[in-house]
Amino acid sequence: MKWTKDSWKNYKIQQQPQYPDENELQDVVKKLEKLPPLVFAGEVDKLKKSLAKVVNSQAFLLQGGDCAESFVNFGADNIRDMFKVMLQMAIVLTFAGSCPIVKVGRVAGQFAKPRSNDFEEVDGVTLPSYRGDIINGFEFNEKSRIADPKRMLEAYYQSATTLNLLRAFSRGGLADLRVVHKWNLGFLKKAELGKKYNELSEKITQALAFMQACGITDTPNLSQTAFYTSHEALLLPYEEALTRVDSLSGEIYDCSAHMLWIGERTRKADEAHVHFLSGVKNPLGVKLSANYDLDEIKKLASILNPHNEAGRLNFIIRMGCDKIENALPKLFKELKQEGFNILYSIDPMHANTVKSGNFKTREFDKIIQEVRAFFEIAMSEGVYPGGVHLEMTGQNVTECVGGSLNITQEELSKRYETQCDPRLNADQALELAFIIADLVKKARKC
Repeated sequence: MKWTKDSWKNYKIQQQPQYPDENELQDVVKKLEKLPPLVFAGEVDKLKKSLAKVVNSQAFLLQGGDCAESFVNFGADNIRDMFKVMLQMAIVLTFAGSCPIVKVGRVAGQFAKPRSNDFEEVDGVTLPSYRGDIINGFEFNEKSRIADPKRMLEAYYQSATTLNLLRAFSRGGLADLRVVHKWNLGFLKKAELGKKYNELSEKITQALAFMQACGITDTPNLSQTAFYTSHEALLLPYEEALTRVDSLSGEIYDCSAHMLWIGERTRKADEAHVHFLSGVKNPLGVKLSANYDLDEIKKLASILNPHNEAGRLNFIIRMGCDKIENALPKLFKELKQEGFNILYSIDPMHANTVKSGNFKTREFDKIIQEVRAFFEIAMSEGVYPGGVHLEMTGQNVTECVGGSLNITQEELSKRYETQCDPRLNADQALELAFIIADLVKKARKC
């Protein structure tokens, strides 16, 4: 079947809401089609070139951000703090890991969430599951849980505002290496962690002073940074509406984000999500659990990256610390033997989620364990461990237990603010960056 931006409707589809009024849905899609693109083809192509360097072991991918963006918690301070913690992590990885970092946020579009069940029950009342603010409301009442297509318009405008702010941050002075000390969020509570970051900042400041003395001053690499956006391409009416033909090249891009990924629940090779993304030129990610079928993974690689282009396809490993050592070596071995140009990154969050009382949480030690296993297995199989994919925030939340602050299960209720899955806070994210930096440095020497 010839690909068109709406040909996905001819395929079986998973994880889609049931809208009560089809005409209202189509009206919203038509409005979105008339709105400007959120990202541009040239930006997408630059990201793909940067990701190709990752595939060739010349860079490392840092992808992180909110589990699910919220209409209620939206604000400039939250965006700024997420951007700052990404800058901190990137500078740690760049300096300590001796490696250029490609920065991609889970932001400006990460609104839809897959669910294990279509319905949830509270105190004997059964309602449709919350599927993210782009679809329905978090509040547990009948009106809130009805899928409302107008939410796509609010998601679009919030994404546009977020992108505007991120572009200003990345080019307007906040990302300037000469203010690296000011990236500190102000609540790094672990003295040892703060000291470690300050020592690194001082080394950078000294290096910049030396460069200035040599006459190397106002270069864009010192004052600006490239920051890209990504989200799970789950709600296909929204993705379809923002898919455009580039006026210069005639190629087709999903202009809702620079990079899109397909989740574990929607990555079947003969279904709608894979078909849709096979037709756009964006870099693509695919989440892979330990329950993969090797033949289907090879088929996915061929469908989504038919020209075997470096930088096009990222397999995001999310197997869990208890399964990765048995499941991952065979995957690496077979795909390497096939000669696929694939970027491999690790998502140590999703398969390490546990229930603690009324809260979902993740243990920091298990997150570290899966990250280490990913690097060790990759290096032993002659594969470059190219990136990390994290659910994290710049806020001082208490959602993941452990870390240098030793957040306990009893402390989860202090600032448990996620509407979906638990996120690393700024301290935990920065602590993890120092650990990953050492692993990246080791991997690049292999």
